[in-house]
Amino acid sequence: MNKEEKSGRIFDIAVIKRLLLFMRPYRMQFFLLIFLIILLAALVPATPLLIQHTIDHHIMEANYRGLTVMVCIMVGLLLVQSIVQYYNTYLSGWLGQNIIRDIRIDLFRHLLNLRLKFYDNTPIGRLVTRTISDIETLSDVFSEGLAAIAGDILQILVILGVMFYIDWRLTLVSLAMLPLLLISTYIFKEKIKESFNEVRTAVSNLNSFVQEHITGMSIVQIFNSEEAEFKKFNEINREHKRANLKSVLYYSVYFPVAEVISAACTGMLVWYGARGVLSEDITLGTLTAFIMFISMFFRPIRMIADRFNTLQLGIVSTDRILKLLDSKDYIPNEGTYQAQDMKGEVNFKNVWFAYNGEEYVLKNISFDVKAGETIALVGATGAGKSSIINLLSRFYDINKGHIYIDGHDIQEYELNALRSKIGVVLQDVFLFSDTIMQNITLGDPTITREKVLEAAELVGARKFIERLPGGFEYNVMERGATLSVGQRQLISFVRAMVYDPRIIVLDEATSSVDTETEELIQQAIEKMMKGRTSIVIAHRLSTIQKANKIIVMDKGEIKEQGTHEELLQQEGLYTQLYRMQYKEVV
Repeated sequence: MNKEEKSGRIFDIAVIKRLLLFMRPYRMQFFLLIFLIILLAALVPATPLLIQHTIDHHIMEANYRGLTVMVCIMVGLLLVQSIVQYYNTYLSGWLGQNIIRDIRIDLFRHLLNLRLKFYDNTPIGRLVTRTISDIETLSDVFSEGLAAIAGDILQILVILGVMFYIDWRLTLVSLAMLPLLLISTYIFKEKIKESFNEVRTAVSNLNSFVQEHITGMSIVQIFNSEEAEFKKFNEINREHKRANLKSVLYYSVYFPVAEVISAACTGMLVWYGARGVLSEDITLGTLTAFIMFISMFFRPIRMIADRFNTLQLGIVSTDRILKLLDSKDYIPNEGTYQAQDMKGEVNFKNVWFAYNGEEYVLKNISFDVKAGETIALVGATGAGKSSIINLLSRFYDINKGHIYIDGHDIQEYELNALRSKIGVVLQDVFLFSDTIMQNITLGDPTITREKVLEAAELVGARKFIERLPGGFEYNVMERGATLSVGQRQLISFVRAMVYDPRIIVLDEATSSVDTETEELIQQAIEKMMKGRTSIVIAHRLSTIQKANKIIVMDKGEIKEQGTHEELLQQEGLYTQLYRMQYKEVV
């Protein structure tokens, strides 16, 4: 079993304390809920007591007027109980939904601020589970867990106290089978807990399999693996069914057993009580009230085992959520420099960087880029080119050395101010399932439609966008599936340009397009670069021959620097790369 899916302690005080902190904005509603729980527990034994009084003092004495009054009182009591029960149920659900809304907001805001390294090491499926499934489980803590258990326990104690007050002998007879019920309840609780864990693991496996295979359906069909993958799915689905049927089995066994025990207690009570009634030692009303008390007493005991498991799963989910919220894996944002008039001069000074430990992917990197210049980074895959641009925007922090922009260490910049001045266009363009306008502005209200149209005109994307149905309101679907690679790339250019960045970073922006589209994109790139500092990563050396400086990298180190002509004259690594590509073209 997945270690994550195992349940922990029910009463984890530290977790419960943290959970109660989320209730602070709703203190009044919480105290009102406690009052309703107490009131409902006090009202529950009232009906049997009224029936006892009615039988002994009105029915047995043929007092029809008094009987009518008591019936009216019982109807009124039933109405009051219904109203209190309604508000108790609604308020507990309302409280739970508001709290999990707040927790989900806090959690997503926290996820937005975590560094990319965290996402490199954490499966996306786990984060989706935390944000959705675990928080939904947490809502049950309020609607079916804490409030319900507190109400059940209070109701049991009140009923037990009233029973002992009325007749201790009948109470002891009524509780004769209680140890057997408690044992069966404990066994059920343990078994159903184990079953719940298996169900959650099966659901997790099923969700992961379906999500992964829908995303990779093209690979499945390309390699004719439909039958093999279906067999895998069938096996996972069969395990899911088995786990659920196991929990159904425990429920189908426990509740009939509990009913039999309750019926046995009622039978013993009737046998003993009837003798007392015949000997006039016990009144008929008292016996009738105790029969009702038994049903009221055993019902919450039967339910409490299931609710304890609900609470337990909720506490475990809360613990997972809190651990994620407590994660400090984010980029420190202690800088205050806003850089309103950034020019775009970039300096790397003896920069060392490793994603993990001391496995350095960049080793003693130093280079300078003057404002308005264009530099290109070339080299084999894994040379460290993309790592350089990740460090420039502080998606990761360096291990040693310094990075300066306009003479200021990038750690002195306020993080949002820094990133707003750097426009990044990646090779793999990600578009959300939304309109083109929303994908460009990303919901930023400060970006006007006029600015978007101006940027689209600048990079040559406006014409093709306006030809689409709905123009800028066209929905691109998930990951931009309805657009070509070139169209998605042009939209990413517009998205970068609407912020009017002083530094443009292009990460192999033309490597996945055909020659005709590349020419169109190259024209857009030239317009974007004008008057801005540009850092370009490219496999096709023909696209970067006009760069002011080309930096050749290999295994995290800078091997050569210079212009296109200077590097060709050196007859070094760049020359080898150029000749290899020239042969490919020829």
